[in-house]
Amino acid sequence: MAEFVMPSLGADMESGTVTEWLVKPGDLVRKGDVVAVVDTAKAAVEVECFQSGRVDRLLVPEGRSVPVGTPLAVITTDEAAAPTTPGRPDAPAPPDSAAAPVHTGDQAATTLEPPTRPATRPTTPIVRHLAKEAGLDLAALHGTGAGGAVTRHDIEQATPHPPRPAERPQTPPHPRGQQAPRVSPYARKLAADLGVDLAALHPGDGPVTAADIRAAAEQQPAQRQPAQRQPAQRRPVKARGVDNRTAIAALMSRANRDIPHYHLATTVDLDRALAWLREHNKALPVAERVLPAALLLKATALAAAAVPELNGHWVDGALQPSSTVDLGMAVAVRGGGLLVPVLPQADTLPLAEIMRGLREQATRARSGRPRASDLGQASITVTNLGDLGVEVVHGVIHPPQVALVGFGAVVERPWSVDGLLGVRPVVTVTLAADHRATDGAVGARFLHMIDNSLQTPEELL
Repeated sequence: MAEFVMPSLGADMESGTVTEWLVKPGDLVRKGDVVAVVDTAKAAVEVECFQSGRVDRLLVPEGRSVPVGTPLAVITTDEAAAPTTPGRPDAPAPPDSAAAPVHTGDQAATTLEPPTRPATRPTTPIVRHLAKEAGLDLAALHGTGAGGAVTRHDIEQATPHPPRPAERPQTPPHPRGQQAPRVSPYARKLAADLGVDLAALHPGDGPVTAADIRAAAEQQPAQRQPAQRQPAQRRPVKARGVDNRTAIAALMSRANRDIPHYHLATTVDLDRALAWLREHNKALPVAERVLPAALLLKATALAAAAVPELNGHWVDGALQPSSTVDLGMAVAVRGGGLLVPVLPQADTLPLAEIMRGLREQATRARSGRPRASDLGQASITVTNLGDLGVEVVHGVIHPPQVALVGFGAVVERPWSVDGLLGVRPVVTVTLAADHRATDGAVGARFLHMIDNSLQTPEELL
């Protein structure tokens, strides 16, 4: 038996709310399967299972908030319960290669008849959940994943787009005894905020969407007093952003109160790095090409490994250097606020893996649906506002970390090379560091390491 506990999804997280279970007792799960959705102050997070086995029981019901570390479920991890076929957590055990004859009276069948139903294709709990929400039959879908697995993308492609709320025909209220409409956690929260009765909605064959909720709110009875309705209309727009901003405000207030910051900056010539990157990308498919941001992240990770005084945490009045470079990436989310997905051991990752992590984790964070594995404890954080046109970033450290690196926009500037003046692409790199842990000389060495790495981009592979 193993306990599946409420994970810590950030240094400032104290508790979380289980908004949805994607598994039930008896389900087989594999390590890495998304099994639950947990609501935090910053986002609804898809939480992965850390053990392979069978779900024995769920300990925390949906809607309950519990502290970090509280057991959420019990998973049987013995060999009899654990899935044995990779990628096929719910596949039955294969029959013995030499099956014994089956006797019926005096007659004997020579072999067991093969099963007539098709073998179950590999799926994950979240794929099964999304298929159920969309009313799709997994057996009828063409899987594009390994071994014919149906992926999340396959579900999205097969889900019909619901008509606009204005085009949706008026239907009678949800009758007693009929199956309740399928509702996502966000839509359920939105309905509660707007005072919409979910049982009265009838969105056809598809799940209830946020658009359905808002359309129903617009058609609320006229007798509802404007003073009661006006706050309800504003709350869902701000709810997540307000919670996120409140959490960030508390963390940044602590940072400015407790951390004696010092700031350094340098300007790095990117001409050689960008020229190398153009040649490198020529041989790659478009979907696998590397962006300049990945070069900046890899250079930062290598500098953090070379200057460990800036890669760690300030705990109990002392610096605790981290044994790995777990690189945080500050990402702005829809509706306001920030999330910081983490690339574990970033200094050891190939450049292609850095790019893949940047693309996938940033996409999930911006959508407001990150995974628990995205939100580990960073040892140093990077904020890149170059895509917004900002040229210089003076950051605030995320406690208990001791450093934050900022990158601005890549701009063309007059630049002298070997005594000759020309126009070169440059970027301003800034460092915010904790003066309790280091001083300016250490910070200057760190920025110099980033510059050196970007002048030899071929070594970043």
